[in-house]
Amino acid sequence: MSKVEIKDIFKIKSVSSPAVIPDGGGVTYSVTYLDEKSNDYVTNLFMFDGKENRQTSYKKERISNVVHSPAGGRSLFIAKGEHDKPQIFLISLSGGEREQLTREKEGVNSALFSKDGRKIYYHVSGEPQAENEKDESEEQEDKEKFPEPVVIDRMKYKADSVGLLKEKYQSVKSVDLETKEEATLFSGEENYTLHAGTGGDTVIFSSDESEDRDFNFSQKLFIKEGSRNSEEIVKDEGYVIKTDISPDGRYMLMTHLGREFENATHAEVILHDLENETSVSLTKGLDKPVGDYVAADTQQSVEMNPTVWISNTEFLFLVSEYGSVNLYTGNVNGETAPLLQDAHHIYGMDAGEDYAYLTISKPDNPGELYQFDLKDRRLKRVTEINSEYVGETDLVVPEAVEYKSFDDTTVHGWFMKPAGYEEGARYPMITNIHGGPHAFYANTYFHEMQVLAAKGYAVLYVNPRGSHSYSQDFVDAVRGDYGNGDYKDIMAGVDHVTDMYDWIDTENLGVTGGSYGGFMTNWIIGHTDRFKAAVTQRSISNWVSFRGVSDIGYYFSDWQIKADFNDIDTMWHHSPIKYADKMETPLLILHSEHDYRCPVEQAEQLFIALKYRKKETRFVRFPAADHNLSRTGKPSLRVQRLEHLTSWFDEHLDHKVR
Repeated sequence: MSKVEIKDIFKIKSVSSPAVIPDGGGVTYSVTYLDEKSNDYVTNLFMFDGKENRQTSYKKERISNVVHSPAGGRSLFIAKGEHDKPQIFLISLSGGEREQLTREKEGVNSALFSKDGRKIYYHVSGEPQAENEKDESEEQEDKEKFPEPVVIDRMKYKADSVGLLKEKYQSVKSVDLETKEEATLFSGEENYTLHAGTGGDTVIFSSDESEDRDFNFSQKLFIKEGSRNSEEIVKDEGYVIKTDISPDGRYMLMTHLGREFENATHAEVILHDLENETSVSLTKGLDKPVGDYVAADTQQSVEMNPTVWISNTEFLFLVSEYGSVNLYTGNVNGETAPLLQDAHHIYGMDAGEDYAYLTISKPDNPGELYQFDLKDRRLKRVTEINSEYVGETDLVVPEAVEYKSFDDTTVHGWFMKPAGYEEGARYPMITNIHGGPHAFYANTYFHEMQVLAAKGYAVLYVNPRGSHSYSQDFVDAVRGDYGNGDYKDIMAGVDHVTDMYDWIDTENLGVTGGSYGGFMTNWIIGHTDRFKAAVTQRSISNWVSFRGVSDIGYYFSDWQIKADFNDIDTMWHHSPIKYADKMETPLLILHSEHDYRCPVEQAEQLFIALKYRKKETRFVRFPAADHNLSRTGKPSLRVQRLEHLTSWFDEHLDHKVR
């Protein structure tokens, strides 16, 4: 068997986004691969008809938002059209050429069919091009010759992976599939999102209208019937992740992310009776979040679908729990129960009356499509997209670990032996820390962990307090306490596994992490010399400056550090750069040039502070990359990131390089 290599990212494919075809027609799903020659991602559409699989699109492009008409016969998806903008395309799964349906100047954000399949509703940002406007190429040429300043009046003026945001708002439009007549349903100086049609001209939509846009982190939900005035569906503050209308139009499921604990709040499923206008939370008693919040680096083109109806009274939903994402069932009587639980990561779900279709990853498998029989509860794999890779590659299966932290809190995680582990040999260990902090490591395939194990390292990765998939108290416990309980949780994990395995070379320990994990890496080496080498990625070093330069800084600092603008002392106390004098561990700093979430100045400050003090450090900056480099960045840069990371540990930790 061959060992895992960094460039295996070009061999691994991501199976994702199952979408059930009405009337028992099977399911479509996406397959994404990284194309080394074009240095880009390619997503094609496949179909499983209940007996066999076949590919239905072949272009080297990325498609998304695949939706099938309730009336059958046609499907829509979004792909790049003219002027490199995403547009809606129609296709027949039985064959034939695609039809481009829209030609929006700013492109289409998302789309869905009306309940009768006669219309398509879609979301656009910005206004259509006026007749007296120049075409896009002339406009771009003028901007290059005569650059103009950007006038900013809002605090939410930039976003990671997007850059500076134009003053524009999301509108909802429709197109009649027979007449091709377009209409604007909702538009104005607020962002509208259409969630569902309940039949006829009745729609469910949300708006973020607010008198204080800079500090509005909530949407209002409405129902509108034809030309009648909109009626608000009363709910708590927060965001609507998704709504689902029951087949008979009586009930609505709402996956809602509230604000009780700000961004640490568990998402929940709320059942709303559209006739009686009453609502009830169905999942609060589970004390686990609805949806998928896994930190991973392999799955691509994933579209979260947390809920789906399978009859007028029953539905399915996903729950993140104890390091897995599992399938649950519920009904309009308020009953919920687990349906499929395992050491796995369900990262895609859709269902009909008889079957649920799930994309599932496990620690030793990047992911495949499965069919789950809802009557006899049998799970059957229906694709073999990654079977050849898994079969010929020496993958390490992580073992679960559980231990008590300093205050008797139970912490959960995983430990990997080095690939080719030999009794009697001693091995270094690397601790890898996830971002968020409200993401979580899971029972899923993680290429970076496999690469480290293949290089001859033991690997430890745990879910300290702040991680999702556990209780609301656990996920909230990190807020206002960065660098204390979470730090102790991680170090207790290091103690636990080094006490358990005497073959771990405790003189050769490494630590790394990205985003919040980068913050924690910086924090750790400022508070202990236990690690011989460290790699910090897309990190935070200074909370004082972070609040003003990050796209989310001004409210994230309030929510997470619990320090307002004038509380410099608290922000400085939690800033790793404060402890630079105590940092003796050789540190590699990896950061993307266009990271707006944790801007590169955070890395610049730390690098200069350490160099000024004559400490051993190196700074690697990645061009044309944002905060998501390790997951969705240019393939060539993803390869180079892993090469720099592993080379630093190879250089500083004594071990037998595999």
